[in-house]
Order: sequence, then structure tokens, then C-alpha cells
Amino acid sequence: MIDIDLHRRLPTFALDVAFRNDAGITALFGRSGSGKSMTIGMIAGLARPDSGHVRIGGTVLVDTTAKTFVPLHKRRIGLVFQDAHLFPHLSVRKNLAFGQSFAPKAERTIGLDAVVETLGIAHLLGRRPAKLSGGERQRVAIGRALLACPRLLLFDEPFAALDRQRKLEVLPLIERLRDEFKIPIIYVSHAMEEVVRLATHVVVLDAGKVSAAGTPEAVFAGASVLGEDRRFGRSTVLSTVVGDHDAAYGLTALHHPAGTLWLAGMAGPQGATARVLVHATDVTLAVGAPGQLSTRSTLSGTITALDPDGALAAVEIALNGGGWLVALATRRALDDLALSVGSAVSALVKTVALDEGSVGR
Repeated sequence: MIDIDLHRRLPTFALDVAFRNDAGITALFGRSGSGKSMTIGMIAGLARPDSGHVRIGGTVLVDTTAKTFVPLHKRRIGLVFQDAHLFPHLSVRKNLAFGQSFAPKAERTIGLDAVVETLGIAHLLGRRPAKLSGGERQRVAIGRALLACPRLLLFDEPFAALDRQRKLEVLPLIERLRDEFKIPIIYVSHAMEEVVRLATHVVVLDAGKVSAAGTPEAVFAGASVLGEDRRFGRSTVLSTVVGDHDAAYGLTALHHPAGTLWLAGMAGPQGATARVLVHATDVTLAVGAPGQLSTRSTLSGTITALDPDGALAAVEIALNGGGWLVALATRRALDDLALSVGSAVSALVKTVALDEGSVGR
């Protein structure tokens, strides 16, 4: 159990953050400057809160009422930042051994061999950091943090400096840490794709306060949570069930009560639940059954809200059978189609717009 309740006042900023999660990955999501890094800094012990507590499992790390403050080096918390911060003069093996030295011998429940195998870094053990790619350095940094046998892992924008291909190499490893080692993880990011794929619980911060919390599907429903950009940041998370895989075309059916989405690539075993991120700019609206189009993914629903913004409008759609979808269209198109609150619509999503790398499994 992660139980966080932190409050701190600065001359130009006030932080009031509280959240809990029983298992899996807790994602702290929000715009730059929303208080994400300040929050994990206090969890790690880099700063003291004015009031509040930090409890991990049955261990109290901070409790201002009881005047408890466990120093950073005794908290047994693993940290992974944007920069891997590896020791340049040490080999990968010795960098990993340094992490292991923080765990008391009687509590070293995670072994070097298991970490090396999980992260796929056996061939790197003799190299120094200068000879590693960005993705390889992050793997080693994760391994070093994991070998400390921590009570908690903190990831602060760990992939911000990596390109898409390197991210796709490392993201599955975070999933394996979540599923195999069962260590609670707090993951800081403003990349919705990473949050949707990894998180079991999302806490949205805005100006130092929690504006939303819950599952990715619940938090990213409708247009209530925006990314950095009001236009391109509008997105929705849909919960689907993995269907048949069409090997001839490399497509996988993702079933929703409102229709079927087709994904390029695999999405897990048949019958599994898959979370899909759909950007509002990738949704096209149609009245009635669509005609001859290349788009094959269609969801049906009813418009529940329109949010005009200049030439554009965000369209909130209640999907048949449950769930929400947000589309972005020009106000002229909505008038031409005579669409308003209460109108039945078909929402079309291009397969090429769905990122198989961000599907949460």
C-alpha cells in the first residue's frame, strides 16, 4: 500500500497532494510545473513537507505529527531519473553491484542474475556507460535501483530523453518489473501514451493539487483532462477486449460494445483487456452508417457535449454500451452535419493512428 499525504508552502507555489494505491504502478500526470517532481522529491526524502505523511506498506517514512522523518539513505527507495546517472568509471556490473550494496544482506531478495535476465543486459556487463546507448543506460539504471531491493521505485520522466524506438525497447521492461517483482512504483510523466500503457492508477496534478485520480479509463474519460495542448492534448482511453488476430494483414481486433477497433500488430492474448489511447484529432464523425471508406474502425454513440474553441469544437460522445470518446471537428462541419447534443453519430478511427506501442495490457 502506498499512502501519500504531503503539503508544502513556497513563496510562489503551494503543494497539497494526497493519494493511495494498493498495487501496480501509480502515475503522477500533469503539465510541467504542476508539482510532480516536488512530490516525488519529498517521497524520496530530498525535501521535507510542512505537514503530512509517507507510508509504504507497513513502514512510516514521514509523519510530521509524530515528528518522524527517515533520511534518504535509509528509506530503501530506488530512483530512476531522465539521466541514468551511472558512474562513468565503473563497468555495468560494478554499477549494478553499487545498487546491491544498499540492501542489507539478509534482505537481498532480488538477485543479480534475475535482474540481468529481466532487463536483457548480460552482454553489457563488461562495458562502461560511455559505450552504452541511451536505452541501455536506462536499463542499467533500472537494474541498479532494483538491486537495492527497494520498498518503492520512483521513476521521474525516465524516457524523456529517449527517442520512440528506445522507449519501445524499455517500456516492456517496466511492465515486467510491475508484474514479476511486485514492487510498488510511482511513475512521473506528462506523456499520456506512457501512462496509459503502464499505470494501474493515475493521479493528475494541476497547480500543486490533485485534479483527478483513478484508473486510466476513468481519469481520461471525456475532455476533463488535457495534456500540454488544448487542441492536440485531447485524448480518450478506451477499455477493449482483444479478439482475433488476422495474420495475413497483421491486424488485431479490439472489441468494444460500441464497435471494433483494428490495431496494427499484436495486443496480447485473445480475451485479454487492452487499453487504447485515441487522440481526438484522429476521430472522424459520420451520420448514419459510413460508406465506402478505407477506415475500418467504427464506434457508435451519442453526443453529450460540445465545447467550442475558435474554429474548432471538442465533441464528447457517450459510446453505446459504456465509455466515452472525444472527437475534434470544425464548427462548420458540425453545422453542415446538423450535429448537436443528443445526435447519434458514428466515430471513425484510422488504424494507422492507433499506436500499438502505447496499448496498456
